[in-house]
Amino acid sequence: MNLNIKIKDQDFVLHPFGAAYWPEKEVLLVADVHLGKVSHFRKHGSAVPLKSTSQNFIKLDQLRKEFDPEHILFLGDLFHSSMNMEWNMFEEWIENIDNKVHLIAGNHDIISPLRYEALNIKVYPEVKVDGFYLSHHPEEMPGHFNICGHIHPGIKMKGTGKQSLKLACFYRSSNQMILPAFGEFTGNYIMQPEEGDRIFAITGKEVIPVN
Repeated sequence: MNLNIKIKDQDFVLHPFGAAYWPEKEVLLVADVHLGKVSHFRKHGSAVPLKSTSQNFIKLDQLRKEFDPEHILFLGDLFHSSMNMEWNMFEEWIENIDNKVHLIAGNHDIISPLRYEALNIKVYPEVKVDGFYLSHHPEEMPGHFNICGHIHPGIKMKGTGKQSLKLACFYRSSNQMILPAFGEFTGNYIMQPEEGDRIFAITGKEVIPVN
């Protein structure tokens, strides 16, 4: 179940997969997919199921079907490292979609921008639009609300006794929202909310506001 929120009089739809849809701009925001990480793990002997390589594309296609965005904007770390078999999967995926795809380069995005340009994907260091500052790393920009990734935010929820549960989350403070990592096997950084911060945990099926 999605969750609708308002930021600077703009609508944002938070999705349980960890993406956010901005209907006024018809743009789907996705952070930290880390394509190629599964292949990287397998190359170094980790017992990661091969079918996991397709999960990110399956989720992206479900989001495309649900929102039909004109634009898909990746907020950095689209790929985990250098090219591997998942680049070929990505090329095939791009050839079969009609959305305009953009990338804000992250610290893991070491693949040449020329490769992306050959696929008609525009690469930017950051994007400013209508009072919003879209970046990979969390940044402060006077007069702008920052939407970013990089941190892989998570929250630890405690139950009765010693029970606890770690979930990825959208992390919103007064002038910033950090998106959860979209990719499989990316891990989370447990956030320590300050007064006024808002947490929206994701389960894959619903988005849950956390007090």
